[in-house]
Parts: sequence; structure tokens; C-alpha cells
Amino acid sequence: MTAHLPTISQMHSTQISHLPLQLLVLLLLLLLLLLCTDESRGDATSRLLDQINQVGFVNVLDQAARPNVPKDLSNYDFIVVGAGAAGSSLAARLSENPQWSVALIEAGGVENIAHNTPVLAGYLQQTASNWGYRSVPQKLSCYGMNNHECSLPRGKVLGGTSSINYMIYNRGNRRDFDGWAAAGNPGWSYEEVLPYFLRTENAQLQGLEYSPYHNHSGPLSVEYVRYRSQMADAFVKASVESGLPRTDYNGESQFGVSYVQATTRNGRRHSAYAAYLKPVRDLRPNLQIFTFARVTRILIDEATKSAYGVEFNHKNKPYTFKARKEVILSAGTFNSPQLLMLSGIGPEDNLKAIGVPLVQPLPVGKRMYDHMCHFGPTFVTNTTGQTTFTSTITIAEIVSHFLAGNPATRLSSIGGVEALAFLKTQRSQLPKDWPDIELIMVTGSLASDEGTGLKLGANFKQEIYDKMFRDLALAQQDHFTLLVMQFHPQSVGRLWLRDRNPLSWPMIDPKYFVAEEDVEYLLDGIKASLRITQMPALQKIGARLLNRPVPGCEHLQFASDDYWRCSIRTLSYTLHHQVATCRMGPESDPTTVVNHQLKVHGMRRLRVVDTSVIPVPPTAHTNAAAFMIGEKAADMIRSEWS
Repeated sequence: MTAHLPTISQMHSTQISHLPLQLLVLLLLLLLLLLCTDESRGDATSRLLDQINQVGFVNVLDQAARPNVPKDLSNYDFIVVGAGAAGSSLAARLSENPQWSVALIEAGGVENIAHNTPVLAGYLQQTASNWGYRSVPQKLSCYGMNNHECSLPRGKVLGGTSSINYMIYNRGNRRDFDGWAAAGNPGWSYEEVLPYFLRTENAQLQGLEYSPYHNHSGPLSVEYVRYRSQMADAFVKASVESGLPRTDYNGESQFGVSYVQATTRNGRRHSAYAAYLKPVRDLRPNLQIFTFARVTRILIDEATKSAYGVEFNHKNKPYTFKARKEVILSAGTFNSPQLLMLSGIGPEDNLKAIGVPLVQPLPVGKRMYDHMCHFGPTFVTNTTGQTTFTSTITIAEIVSHFLAGNPATRLSSIGGVEALAFLKTQRSQLPKDWPDIELIMVTGSLASDEGTGLKLGANFKQEIYDKMFRDLALAQQDHFTLLVMQFHPQSVGRLWLRDRNPLSWPMIDPKYFVAEEDVEYLLDGIKASLRITQMPALQKIGARLLNRPVPGCEHLQFASDDYWRCSIRTLSYTLHHQVATCRMGPESDPTTVVNHQLKVHGMRRLRVVDTSVIPVPPTAHTNAAAFMIGEKAADMIRSEWS
């Protein structure tokens, strides 16, 4: 894949066209309204114009305002590759020392107004802000996707995946981190990582103001989504009626149900870029940020096995940067292992096959885990106007959101996600406070954007939309979906290189459902979701299962166990949670790539700082952990070099 050059916005005009026409027209009308606003509106107008001028042209403006053209053979103390949650937080913290020079290299550009509008999350997977990776064709899953290829979205923008995800803030279970420490990673127990989660957080969570599990002075805003539908209220109440307690899933116990906590600020996405980089990038001359710059190789002194720089392309020209202290990969679960292998660090058989000289044999990419979801079940209700159909958003709501700063309009809905429930299954052998399943309550489905957003981004077949969801969109029938996600899959995938071209995609085979037990856990989750919908609170609004058989499963009795097993393999939907391709652990463990200080085994001055180091699937959405990893790595590096 070639790098996208900053000739136009990060969201190209052809990609903007995927947004509903009505919404585009309303955004443009708002722009005109703002341009005509008199000066008496003062700072408010200035702030709004700063946002609206990003429609279609943010990267042109950014390149004009900050023409940061790289100088070949420049030297920096630290080179950080990738500006996602971990890379952004790490670069920001290291550059707090004015004596240290930091180069942050990002393959994408800058966020625009679409990134910052939570309701549009489903559209972002179609834009240049997504690397656009897909799995190899799956044999046991993804039957509902074109060519059986599941989409594997990863952010390619300042902010990384935090700029294109669904903004769910879920740190994980204390047993996750205690398990990391017990596996030979000192310093990573829950009590030791909690301070780094807190350091990142600026929590605005009503009712949790005095919780010891939340901080109110960090850079990253975390808040309850202010827009709430009647269906979300009914789901939370019904979950309690079914026996689940109300919980703060980032607090003492995950088990239970909660309205979703999100990385938003006043109803707008608050990404790693917005939280860590934007406030300081023009104030710190020692922090140099290079966008649209694609790193192709790590420079390594083979005699000492020391990393001393990187090669990258910028506007189709090659450059070299050198590092006086360290090279740090924060390029994500797919790109960090790819760069290691392109530089001679990886499995000997793979590197030999593609003609890359071996520098250090390590099991890079040999292990990969992912959280697999079932996209459903979907339920219809007797309510009216509670499902967010993006085409029905009005100019009044847009003006209220952007002009008045109202954080509670439908535009603040994080892609429709409103509540989460954390469950145990009867087959679980884990302790009672360690959930197996998460139910993600979404007030909508593929019908919410009339097939113009998520269906395309997730690679669903047209037949899935036509036979299951089109009628819901045409009738604008209120409905909600409970995505069922398994936290602790047994299936193990892998990643490898098919050639030595640094612009080629890595080959990614998640091997979903190779372990049959994973299907059964999701089946248990589906049954739990069905039980919750039978509770009085949801029956009061007429919640009932959408009576549309999944294409390919019509031959099975509707809603039988075998039907759901077929549906699980068909409506296989993954989020942004791939981990372990650069697995953390002691050098004595032959499955690991980095040690507890995130240093690559057998190498000097080279670390990996992102979610690829997470050793096993966490009971979490991985974005919160990425921020924590960046913060903790910054302390380790500062301690070593100070």
C-alpha cells in the first residue's frame, strides 16, 4: 500500500461521499452560518471555525501552517514510529524534558471534523485514516464477509486507532495484569499499572467523583456518553432485573452492567492526538512531528545489534533519521512486527523465504489473539425515534452540537454504543470476578447508516444487508443490537510477510474459531442476551428478536443452538483488539519478543511500545491499555536515561 500524500484532506472527497448526503449538506450549511456569524460571538465562533474549516481540507491547512519537511540524516535522541495512543503519549512525555529531542513519525495525517464527531465512527473505516487491512480468507468464520475476509481496522492518522475507533474506555480486569506479572513481567501487576491508567485520565463521570479508581487531572477525557436513548435505559434496567449489578467496570469489579465510559470531551472524540499532541506540538521545539511519513526499515548495527535510526519515505522521497539513544516502535499490532521483520528481526524461516538477512531470530508475529464478536442478536421495539439513523440528523442538532456546544445530541453517540454488560458463563473455569463475555448495547445496526458506512467498512456482503437490515432502514424501525464479544479466546492466529516490499501488507490470519470452544462461549453470550430481553423493562418497550434469518443459515431452525452457531460463523465481527504479535515475557519463554522493559530480546536501543506486546487477550477494549503502556514506557525510559 502506498502512502497517502497530503494533497487533500485525510478524508478524500470520494470518501466523504460515503457520508449521508443530508448530513453533508447540513455540515456545509453550518459552515456558511459560521462564516456569516458576527464578531460578537467572540471565542466561540473562533473555536467553531477552527473545527469546521477542517471539512475536506484539514491536511492542506496543517501542511501549510506546519511545513515540517524532514531533513535527511537528522539526529534525534529518540525516534518514535507511530502516533497512536501509545506512541503519542510516549512522545509527549519524553519531550517534557527540553534537553531531549524527539522525532515522532506518522504514516497518516491529521484528524478532521468527521473524526471528532462520534456518531460518524462507522464511516471512518472507509477513509484514508484506516490502513484498510483484511484477514486472509477464513475457513471457519467471516462467512458473511466478501471473500470470507474480515476487516481489521487500524488507525493511520495522528492519534492512530484512537482516532477511528468507537471510543469505548475499558481498562481490563485486575487479574489480567496480575497474570502478566506472574508470567515473568515484573512491574506489570494491577497495583503497578493502575497509577499509569490514572495518570492518563481526566474523568468526568457523574457519581464517581470520589472514586479512588479515577483521576480528574490527566490529559485524556473520559466521560459517560451524554446522549441516551430510552432503549439504553431499558437495557440497563433489564440487566439489573436479570441479576446483574450496576458497576463501574473500570473500578473495583467489572462484573455487571453500566452505561458506557468513552474517550470523549463534551460530546466529541478525544483521541491521543487531541489529548497529548495537539496541546504541545507548537510549544515544544524539541518535539518534531512528521506526517505522511512511512517508515520502511530500522537501521541496525549488526556487530553490536544496536538500533541507530530508521529509513522512511515522505512525499515519495527516501530519508534517514538517526537516534542517539533509542528507536521505539509504536506502530501497532500489525506494523510493529512488520517493521521488525523487514529489519531482520523475526522468524528465520519467514525471513529466509523473502530474502531478508537474519539479524535476530525471534517469534515475531507467530502468535496473535483477537476478540471475536457476533454481530447480534438484533431486536426491534415499539418505540419511535430512539434509533439513530444518521440520515435523519437535523440542522438543528448540528447547530446545537457545533455552535452551542451541546454534548447531548445524537451526534455525540459513539456510533450508537450506549451500554456494556459483563457476564460469566456456566462453562467458565475462571474466578467469579473475571468475566468471559461482554454485551455491547448498540442502538442500531447495519441499517443505521442505510448500508453506507459500517457495512462497507466491515466488508459485509450486500446480501447480509439486503435480507436482514434493509427493511429496518426503509421503515426507520426502532431497533437495537447486542454485540456479543468473547474476552478469552483459545484460537491463536499469526502474521507473516509475503515479500520484502515495505509497502506490501503483512499477511494476517486470525484463525478465528479454530478452537471450537470459542463458538460455544459466544453461543452462551447470545443466550444470555436473549434472557435479558425477556425482562420486564425491555418487554415494556416491546423488545423482540428480529425475525430475519441470517443468509446461509436458513436451513436451520430459527434461533436454535445450531442456527446461532451458524450465525456466529457468518456474522463474525472484529473490533480493534489484536494483541501479542510482539509478545512480552522473559527471554527464556520462546514465544516472546520483548522483555518486561519492552526491549527487544537480544537487541540494544530498540523497544516496542504498543498493544502488540500484550501477552494474552485482556478483559478489555485495548485502547485504554495502549495509553497505559505509553505512559509506563515513558517512565522506564526516563529512568534509564536520566
